[in-house]
Amino acid sequence: MSCGLTTGYALGCRDSAGGIKEVRIAVLNATGSVGTNGSGTVTGFTGYSSSFYEYDLTKATSQMTETANVSLENGTVFYQQDVQFIINKLQVAVRNELRLLARNRVLAIVRDQNDRYWLLGASNGCDMSAGTAQTGTAFGDRSGYDITLTGMETEPMFLVSGTLLSGITSATQISGS
Repeated sequence: MSCGLTTGYALGCRDSAGGIKEVRIAVLNATGSVGTNGSGTVTGFTGYSSSFYEYDLTKATSQMTETANVSLENGTVFYQQDVQFIINKLQVAVRNELRLLARNRVLAIVRDQNDRYWLLGASNGCDMSAGTAQTGTAFGDRSGYDITLTGMETEPMFLVSGTLLSGITSATQISGS
């Protein structure tokens, strides 16, 4: 059987933290490609030079989730990949950029609190599936944006080496809070 198990899992040290630090987003390039290897790691990006834009995130506000969807009846498996992130402070420049984000299919690289980078939407891209702009009610409430990007892939998310990011990330950013 070609899909047999290959190993078990042992509990290790408690040295992991939840949450995400940043999201890097690029418009999906129809002629571009993402190279991967059999171990689940991205080996390179073709057609994405300086295409990823970095969104720095406030700690303890944003998350990434991958859900395996398995149908025993149909014999299918796919992975829903979601990244939900917060941008504080309502600003017209952010509004305009999020409007463009909603109109495109994108690749998303998510940096978690353990300084690991994960690629979402490697083959099919991600779409903005939800977004709100809100002022809050009380003085201490958030005034800003809550965005969700969703992808559906036949493979789980891929690990991205931090060394691959320097050649594909743009330095352009909107200044926020």
